[in-house]
Amino acid sequence: MAKEKKQRKKSTFWADFKKFITKGNIIDMAVGVVIGGAFSKIVTGLVNYIINPFVGMFLKQGSLDDIKTVIIPEVLDAEGVVTQKEVAILWGTWLQTILDFLIVAVCIFIVLRFIMRAKSRLEEKEKAEEAAKAAEAAEKAAAEKTVADAKAAEAAAALAAKEEKLNEAILNQEKLLAEICEVLKNK
Repeated sequence: MAKEKKQRKKSTFWADFKKFITKGNIIDMAVGVVIGGAFSKIVTGLVNYIINPFVGMFLKQGSLDDIKTVIIPEVLDAEGVVTQKEVAILWGTWLQTILDFLIVAVCIFIVLRFIMRAKSRLEEKEKAEEAAKAAEAAEKAAAEKTVADAKAAEAAAALAAKEEKLNEAILNQEKLLAEICEVLKNK
């Protein structure tokens, strides 16, 4: 029985995992992460190889990478070998990172805005189609109700005509019975 529970839990786990991993949202998210990583590299390249040198033309240092505040300068020995590395706040590198982020954020905003507008238009179109279908269904139901009402009115008229004939027949029978009684009394 313990093995049965273990196997059942294991198969349920794997079945649930398979269901989770094959959902469209998960696959879409994975594709988004991969494309996002590649896009991030493109933006970093744009900043490092195009924007940074362009900005560097207007700076004394030569590039954003060279903008820094040295806290502890590097120490060289007599042969010119670095014995202690420089400790510095890399303002330029930090600005490049911010620039990377802003470019990625703007691009993602533009793409999401486009997607949301397209989705909104699609939803509006679907709502309009649903409203048209609902109106058509209401129209059809009204037409069917009108036909049903007409048939009911026809049936009621036919029933009333039958009742009238029945009443006439009863009256005729009463008259006939009265005449028969009269004839029998006279004999």
